[in-house]
Amino acid sequence: MSFENMILNAEDEMDFLPIIPLNETDSDESGGIEVPAEIAILPLRNTVLFPGVVLPITVGRDKSIRAVNDAYKADKLIGVVAQKDSTVEDPGVGDLESIGTVAKIVKQIKMPDGGTTIIIQGKSRISIDSIEAEDPYFKAKITRIDEEEAPQDSDFEVYVATIKDLAAEIIQLSPNIPTEASIILKNIENPAFLIHFVSSNLNSDIREKQRLLEINSIRERADILMQLLQKELQFAELKNKVTTKTRTELDKQQREYFLQQQLKSIKEELGGESNVQEIKEMQKKAEQKKWPQSAKDHFKKGIERLERMHPTTPDYSVVFNHLDLMLELPWDDTTEDVYDLVKAKKTLDHDHFGMQKIKERILEYIAVLKLKGDLKSPILCFSGPPGIGKTSLGRSIANAIGRKYVRLSLGGLHDESEIRGHRKTYIGAMPGRILQSLRKAKTSNPVMILDEIDKVASDMRGDPSSALLEVLDPEQNNTFYDNYLEMEYDLSKVLFIATANNIQNIQPALRDRLEIIDLSGYAVEEKVEIAKRHLVPREKELHGLKNSPFKIPEKTLERMIQDYTRESGVRELDRQLASIMRFQAKELAMHGKLKTSIATTDLETILGKPRYSNEIYKTANMPGVAVGLAWTYVGGDILFIEASLGEGKSELKLTGNLGNVMKESAATALTYLQSSASKGIVDQKLFDKKTIHIHVPEGAVPKDGPSAGITMMTAIASAITGKKVKPFLAMTGEITLRGQVLPVGGIKEKVLAAKRAGLKEIILCWQNEKDVQEIEDEFIKGVTFHYVKTMNQVLELALQK
Repeated sequence: MSFENMILNAEDEMDFLPIIPLNETDSDESGGIEVPAEIAILPLRNTVLFPGVVLPITVGRDKSIRAVNDAYKADKLIGVVAQKDSTVEDPGVGDLESIGTVAKIVKQIKMPDGGTTIIIQGKSRISIDSIEAEDPYFKAKITRIDEEEAPQDSDFEVYVATIKDLAAEIIQLSPNIPTEASIILKNIENPAFLIHFVSSNLNSDIREKQRLLEINSIRERADILMQLLQKELQFAELKNKVTTKTRTELDKQQREYFLQQQLKSIKEELGGESNVQEIKEMQKKAEQKKWPQSAKDHFKKGIERLERMHPTTPDYSVVFNHLDLMLELPWDDTTEDVYDLVKAKKTLDHDHFGMQKIKERILEYIAVLKLKGDLKSPILCFSGPPGIGKTSLGRSIANAIGRKYVRLSLGGLHDESEIRGHRKTYIGAMPGRILQSLRKAKTSNPVMILDEIDKVASDMRGDPSSALLEVLDPEQNNTFYDNYLEMEYDLSKVLFIATANNIQNIQPALRDRLEIIDLSGYAVEEKVEIAKRHLVPREKELHGLKNSPFKIPEKTLERMIQDYTRESGVRELDRQLASIMRFQAKELAMHGKLKTSIATTDLETILGKPRYSNEIYKTANMPGVAVGLAWTYVGGDILFIEASLGEGKSELKLTGNLGNVMKESAATALTYLQSSASKGIVDQKLFDKKTIHIHVPEGAVPKDGPSAGITMMTAIASAITGKKVKPFLAMTGEITLRGQVLPVGGIKEKVLAAKRAGLKEIILCWQNEKDVQEIEDEFIKGVTFHYVKTMNQVLELALQK
């Protein structure tokens, strides 16, 4: 609404008349004014005059001034018409609207600049029939449009009341409109004049106002006016909301600034700014710090910048935190290594049973350090199944050589910034996990465990394994760059030890930087020793039975391992021991005494029925069934392969969720047996009339790899010949079409899995003999190995006569 343009303040010149007649009936068309048939026309830009409304108009065009002068000298009546396009300076006949208002010139004022200002009051709507003259000004024949009487029904009264309310709300929300405007609105009683007055003061487009003027029905005019007022009210509310919010934020900033200034004055009265003391403390720490010259210079620049900054500025905390990190990093601070090889060996043997290869490698590293005094730390990677002690071995190594121990879990890491850090300009920026670990260790040469390095992920935020390339390269990590630190940092003194379950998941470039040491699963004998030395004492202490005299004999531990666990590590064994301890704790709490020893017969009472049994190899002893050995990332496992013949056309069916390599091995085995039919090993006619179906149980588990080749060939041959495979016999090896048996990997895990399962004979490729020799004799006691070169040898050994 633009009421403010219409209301005159008390100090205004009295040459202007009030915008509303003191008597509303003056605006009525029945006021006795004779509207002539021909009248001078005054075009208006950006304005529509409504009947009854008073407007001050500044007249500037020569044509318009002549028309106003002549009309003022005559009957003071003039036709007022809006221009269609307000940008046209000299409008023609086609630029004028066809509906306008006849107005009375109430006052004419000559301005000092030569212009003329008139105050006009609309009297009645008119329709222009024709333009009779264009010079010296527009003259037109007009027809007066009579205004219909205002309806007397209650609906229309609601329209009028709503228009008053909406206009009053807009006035209240608009700070530039005087409050007198709402008083004027309340005192208007003529509905037609109310509609004209409010329409004239709308902030709407001139086309909307012209549309209101042209509508004959007063009810329809009121309806459209209400819609326009609703729009304007919404705009006024939004504008008021934005203004209030801006003012509130400004007031808050001013208040905070005022309080900060007061706080600054109080601090100065108490004896200086607090940050001066903080900076002095940082400078004192820096003087005692052992760090390279480049770090010292960088810190000096940062302190100088900090001294120039006010503590309340946002950048102050960024610079302060960066300098604080520099002070807390160890730089040249290191712990002294222990070069006592005997003590180191004793520590390693005490903490972990077995693992001779890793222990020898650590002792070699200490020996070189002792002789040379300095050595770039190797980047070791312990690869093996879960639960065999890879992570805990890192702590044991740190204890053996007298270094601090920190562990960095990489499992599920998918943001490169976790390694390199964020740039310190970001909100919430932090250094990378490498520097955070060194900050925590307070030494530059700790043993750092990079746990689960094979489970690093990558996404749109970067590839952390690529960032680790710099960290784990001995030729580069002496100049490791962290984005937050914005400086190079020497990581060459850190002994990095990575752990992984499956090295195939590690990026090839990263795998090339690692010295991989394979850790195989434990044999039963090793598990018994680990349980006696570590697991049983720990579980007794955890369950409050440390001083209880009961024991778990070796035979009980062996039975528990064979009947209740099937794993390479000892985690499941640890859980079973915890079950026994809970049972014992309950017995002690209820009865006050315990049995001195846990016998094998007690296991079923405590742990339930055995979960695993070797009897399966006796019941499965039928033609067409062979036992293979498989390697998984959790260790070795045994694998049944079943083959059967069915009536039908000659084809090979494969089921059991097999991979492509395994399917190809089955096809190779069948082709070899078909080619061997001419040698009399099997009957050729069987291949032509029978369908051969190979199935590997546990169909939900994906299986792949070439090592089941000789097992599949043996199962098919057993099914075709009807001869059973020897009981308690397992085999593993790859096959060729020429009948050769090729070596496979994971021999130790597979052999230990066969021993755990109670198998007594194993067929292997002759080239795998060297792998078996690496296994300690006591772990494979009672197992007979057969080393073969050809498939015929396999069949002779495997099939019963």
